Amino acid sequence: MTTLVRLFAWLLALAVTFATLGPPRFRPHSDLGQDGEHALAFVLIGLAFGLAYARNRLLTSVVSIAAIGILEILQLWVPGRHARFEDFVVDALAACAGFTLAAALDWIIQRSRRSSANAV
Repeated sequence: MTTLVRLFAWLLALAVTFATLGPPRFRPHSDLGQDGEHALAFVLIGLAFGLAYARNRLLTSVVSIAAIGILEILQLWVPGRHARFEDFVVDALAACAGFTLAAALDWIIQRSRRSSANAV
């Protein structure tokens, strides 16, 4: 199961990287607006990586924030793209929210397992 979650997390990261650095015409658009799209994408990334690397969640979140910064800076060299500090902040906060959701989900699962084990 962990391997599948890790594969999903990395595929999601690749998709977001392509959407960020690829040609603007290939970037998906929705009614959420740019900040909403960024938030949704990076909450999912934080959640996926938070579940995939639960034992190293803090380190994974720090590396993710650094990677988000690098991804934003790389846009300076991509024609038709722009790097904005606001995008970095939205992306980093959304990823942290995803990591927090992953931690909460783990806590709930562990708590229910303990209560089930104590009931038997």
